[in-house]
Amino acid sequence: MRPPPSLRLYLAAARAAGPLMRPLLARRAARGKEDPARLEERLGLASLPRPPGPLAWFHAASVGESLSVLPLIAALRAARPDATPLLTTGTRTAAGLAAERLPDGALHQFAPVDGGAGPRRFAAHWRPDLAVWVESEIWPALVHAAAEGGARMAMVNARMSERSAARWAKAPAMIAALLGCFEVVLTQDEAAAARLRTLGARGAVAAGSLKAGAAPPDRPAAREALAAACAGRPIWLAASTHVGEEAAVAEAHRATGLLGLLTLAAPRHPERGAEVAALFQAAGLTVTRRSQGETPGSDTEVHVLDTLGEMGAWYRLAPAAFLGASLVPLGGHNPHEPAALGCAVLHGPHTENFAEDFAALAAAGGAVQVNGGAGIGREVAALLRDAPRREAMARAAAEALGDGQAALDRALTTLLAMLPEARA
Repeated sequence: MRPPPSLRLYLAAARAAGPLMRPLLARRAARGKEDPARLEERLGLASLPRPPGPLAWFHAASVGESLSVLPLIAALRAARPDATPLLTTGTRTAAGLAAERLPDGALHQFAPVDGGAGPRRFAAHWRPDLAVWVESEIWPALVHAAAEGGARMAMVNARMSERSAARWAKAPAMIAALLGCFEVVLTQDEAAAARLRTLGARGAVAAGSLKAGAAPPDRPAAREALAAACAGRPIWLAASTHVGEEAAVAEAHRATGLLGLLTLAAPRHPERGAEVAALFQAAGLTVTRRSQGETPGSDTEVHVLDTLGEMGAWYRLAPAAFLGASLVPLGGHNPHEPAALGCAVLHGPHTENFAEDFAALAAAGGAVQVNGGAGIGREVAALLRDAPRREAMARAAAEALGDGQAALDRALTTLLAMLPEARA
């Protein structure tokens, strides 16, 4: 089917931008955002040969998407050892996770940027039999290249927020054409399925979340070192905070009234570490930063965890956590990770990105909504003083969100039916 004019225009602009891709990636590498040794992969130039036999390509944007799909990749590899799973990601942290946790026989490459010849080079080299998008990061040139190459296409664990749906609705012909490339769209919940159907994914169905029970990896050495540094002190975690939320975290620290309290503050974007530390210092708090090799001392009030890939350790360490992107109108972050690791969950009023999950938590008593710094402080103090209540909340959260097995089974059955048999 011929692409609509809007998609043809995008593809032409993306191809024309080719000469800009290499210097853009070089600048990103200089800022630590790209792996300098693997920049060619971002241009669609593979660093590995394509293995013989069927190939199932999974595209996951970053760490959260990778965590959710790794069990599915492992299950597919076990069910079809003749088929090779290929995982592509866009971030260095996700690449590190893939190196640690991909099953034997599975491969990893960085995803090509959506400009120049990268998407077509990638598709021509790997010739995937099956292309699986995880969640809903839709890069038009990459989707088009995969479909044009003849891959059967599926979207799993898909989600579509109201904000994203509204943006895509401004290009209705383009998004309808792109979604029309997917034979199967399995969403996390019915709200996402309805939005995707409206945009053009006619067969989108709610199949449950692969994120349920998906815990980020531990970093035992880092966790044990921090546990030793704050032994005997009450601690809590402000996780994945954004601009506008750290001031509330500072207020919360004061509002708890707990002697010796150590607040662990993990900004969503670690490059904001200096800015976040300065904000806490301006609030009159004593601060240390992990990225600077600092360890909290007995007088430290806030320890800024401005590093990547360690959230699993901090959720395992802290008995209670506030989830960011929820005091400011950003839609909230994934509650499955703290729930899977026994952490009592606090959040603000903005949880649209995971509305059904937070509704389930509220109904089960597995999370508490707070509306500002003072409210966070009161709830943190109450939870740290009441271990039975805190532990009951954590159990309720884990039960409400489930372990994701039903969603995994459905996705696996669907993908196996789409993957061709090996040629004799």
